[in-house]
Amino acid sequence: MKQWISLRAELGDFQRRRTIYFFALKMSCTAIVLSVAIILVMLPIVQWFGLLPLPMLDAIRLCILLASLVGGIVSAALALLAGHAIHKLALSNAEFERLSRTDMLSGLLNRRAFTEAMDAVQDNASLVIFDVDRFKTINDRYGHASGDAVIVAVSQIFSSTFEGGDVVARLGGEEFGVIVHGCDMAERIARIEDVKALIADHAIAVEGGAVKITISAGVADIWGPRKKEATYAAADKALYLAKALGRNRIVHESEWMNHAWHRCSTGEERGATPGHVEQYRYGNGI
Repeated sequence: MKQWISLRAELGDFQRRRTIYFFALKMSCTAIVLSVAIILVMLPIVQWFGLLPLPMLDAIRLCILLASLVGGIVSAALALLAGHAIHKLALSNAEFERLSRTDMLSGLLNRRAFTEAMDAVQDNASLVIFDVDRFKTINDRYGHASGDAVIVAVSQIFSSTFEGGDVVARLGGEEFGVIVHGCDMAERIARIEDVKALIADHAIAVEGGAVKITISAGVADIWGPRKKEATYAAADKALYLAKALGRNRIVHESEWMNHAWHRCSTGEERGATPGHVEQYRYGNGI
């Protein structure tokens, strides 16, 4: 991969066809210059041995003409062949890179690409982890093909509503990740709530009819020195609190912390404390 990056940096972006012709022209001119240089070095030696059949000036003219015609045309043809081969390689490499970063079912970014996108975010953004409520029930009742239809429909809604600098990915199964940009946190939360309401009102065609679904989400803020792992963990906990509190809701990390603090300070044993959330997550499903 390093060698491929170095080659692209040296020769240009061969995904564009015009790069091929610039490459061929460059190689042709280089071949002509080198041929003429060699001729100018060799002719005096040939003349010194008495092997030059023409006057020096005529010999120079003839050799330059032959070098331009033969050397230039041959090198240009070879360069065109090599350029087209590199062009196909560049397209194949670009397609492979795209596929390696794309979830095949939804067409969204995959977890790997989403993680890389998170690493590039500094401030004024929130991480949202969405999860389709009772997705297992859909698979059990209507079949996995219908479950796939739900994933595709939700992905299309996310793609059409989150735009601009926002990043949308399918993290796996029925879980999605979104990086929502915007200076005001309240505005970001409002946009997330709008998407939740839009999905709840949208009927999705499946085998045997149509279904309406809901989603839950956990939100955590992204800011400069905060580690991305901590952001993801906070959004994850907020998501499972949303599930434990009844689903079809958005929970910000501050609500999770307030909820946990309230339970601890009042000494309540019932409710969705952090321990209860984890028990709910692994014991009861989502």
